[in-house]
Amino acid sequence: MAGSMKPMFVVLVAVVLLMSVVPDGEAAIGCGSVVSYLNPCLPYVTGNGPLGGCCSGIKSLYAAAKSTPDRQSVCNCLKSLAASTPNVNLGKAAGLPGQCGVSIPYKISPSTDCSTVQ
Repeated sequence: MAGSMKPMFVVLVAVVLLMSVVPDGEAAIGCGSVVSYLNPCLPYVTGNGPLGGCCSGIKSLYAAAKSTPDRQSVCNCLKSLAASTPNVNLGKAAGLPGQCGVSIPYKISPSTDCSTVQ
């Protein structure tokens, strides 16, 4: 069950992180990396644990998504995983960047058009 929840959470957080303003470059972040960064957040967004080490992963992913292609790649990866992942509290997932001190001026949403992510 926990393995199937990771993708949904990852999608939501990545969408927000990908929308941050960072210089352009070539995409270098794959889905495996995104899951690794955000794995510590899974217990929190599923109501099974505290925030714990989640913020470290969020800040690291935010720092790693340096270019528009990076952010769009992460966004698309996470959106594709979200469609089949139940039991994630979308409100908790959407609030993670703010709780972790990452300023993202966009709403986290599974309906985000990743092609518009800068």
